[in-house]
Amino acid sequence: MPGPADCAPRPAPGPAHALIPAPLKTWATSSGGEGPVLDEHTRIEARPGTERVARWLRATVGAATGLPLEPHTPDGDGGRVLLRLDPGLERTLGPEGHRVVVDDRGAVVEGGSETGVFWGAQTFRQLLGPDAFRRAPVDPARRRWRLPALGVEDAPRFGWRGLMLDVARHFMPKDGVLAYIDLLAAHKLNVLHLHLTDDQGWRLEIRRYPRLTEVGGWRPRTKLGHRASPLWDPRPHGGHYTQDDIREIVAYAAERHITVVPEIDIPGHSGAAIAAYPELGNSDVVDTSSLGVLTTWRTNPNVLSPTDSTLRFYENVLEEVLELFPGTFVHLGGDECPKDQWKASPAAQARIRDLGLADEDELQSWFIRHFGLWLRERGRRLIGWDEILEGGGAADGAGRGRGLAPGAAVASWRGYAGGIAAARAGHDVVMCPEQQVYFDHRQAAGDDEPVPIGYVRTLEDVYRFDPVPPQLDEAEADRVLGAQANVWTEVMEDRRRVDYQTFPRLAAFAEVAWSTLPPPPERDFTEFQGRMEAHYARLDALGVSYRPPAGPHPWQRRPGILGRPLDGSPPIV
Repeated sequence: MPGPADCAPRPAPGPAHALIPAPLKTWATSSGGEGPVLDEHTRIEARPGTERVARWLRATVGAATGLPLEPHTPDGDGGRVLLRLDPGLERTLGPEGHRVVVDDRGAVVEGGSETGVFWGAQTFRQLLGPDAFRRAPVDPARRRWRLPALGVEDAPRFGWRGLMLDVARHFMPKDGVLAYIDLLAAHKLNVLHLHLTDDQGWRLEIRRYPRLTEVGGWRPRTKLGHRASPLWDPRPHGGHYTQDDIREIVAYAAERHITVVPEIDIPGHSGAAIAAYPELGNSDVVDTSSLGVLTTWRTNPNVLSPTDSTLRFYENVLEEVLELFPGTFVHLGGDECPKDQWKASPAAQARIRDLGLADEDELQSWFIRHFGLWLRERGRRLIGWDEILEGGGAADGAGRGRGLAPGAAVASWRGYAGGIAAARAGHDVVMCPEQQVYFDHRQAAGDDEPVPIGYVRTLEDVYRFDPVPPQLDEAEADRVLGAQANVWTEVMEDRRRVDYQTFPRLAAFAEVAWSTLPPPPERDFTEFQGRMEAHYARLDALGVSYRPPAGPHPWQRRPGILGRPLDGSPPIV
């Protein structure tokens, strides 16, 4: 069986194969171009450590083709798909590295770990064609599926390839989240960041504090469009995930080698929590008992009080969060925290004096550092938006002082600057700058875009995004864990709207985060567009309501709902 060492690397397959993300290497395994046939006799041989991948193949490819894909037996007379681990691939390409070789003897999918085998299975599915992405056969009489004679070797550029889904502003029911996990897996993305709490809603059941969802999970009405819009949806909006829902989501993601990162926003963006438990707010300067869940999109002046009781409350919340989410990182927001109430609050000012802090910025830094240390003691790591760098000063190796806790990471959303500063200060970074990868921003400048928000960022703009800024030296660049696209849902009331804003741009982002591409000016967007022609058919098969290349369908437009169409204006967050 020829491998990449025996064949000169070729460009990524043309539109007939149209692999997305683009792989490191491909090669032909026969001169005729045609490989084996999958039929009712084809078996899956799952070597030790690959059994879950075999189960996934039967549940997806098996369902789409109508083929049983039964376990291989030594006396079987059909073709086979072999799944196996290859320690050599782990040494050369890392644990997510994989190789798929299809020739006249069958198909072999091997990886440096089970994760690598799973990503190889995603490549294998793409090679079968768009109908392999359906949930049932479109032609039940079709019993033979021809594979191309092709070899593929691949590994990701970054270890963090994420999508942030804001389920706080508009709740997405569990089935929608599970569907997005499948979409992430199909694009070889491996982090789902769930924005679970905000001023407009609290979406996670906390058993110790039931009012967080009973009260904080609902708002009486919702602003339609930008906050300057005169229009309202008068229906109450809300919902939350039970702890069993979360366990299901996390387990479903883990089967697909995706980590779910929860976000519990503090000390700003906490209006829903304060509405549920008024003692969390600055009650010495505002009547917190009169505050409700926010119904519009603006920066909320009502923030958490920096008291011991508030710290204990959120420690109790996080105890339950850690039980539900086993991943390393917990996102604690830290962004857009107005300081006006702290400036007016005698309790907050006393706290500043007692701690020897200079001002309210250092008070927020202290607040975030407290939880960074708390998480570190439990073997976890804090990640927050780049404002967590503000008011930090210096810290020693144990985290004492006014800097971030050791191990804390920064999600750089206000451009590259926060990520550059964090990397130079020795912190890991996830690059998600609003100017490039905020998918709530409009995709074209035309009047047809539904509720146009922020910058125009086209499919090509996303494709030319580079997560590593040139200002970083090699050691600093190694601090960039990867990249993440963010989907804020203020103007996305349901999954169809989320689909429209997210796709097809997520396909371009996936290639940026996975593939080793030339610098942005040298990237071949035309070649990528050619592969996208086949990928649109995959998205159709998956039922994704993406934005067509020629512009929105009539039913995707939202005439009469005011957005914020001026280029250069900041997004609503």
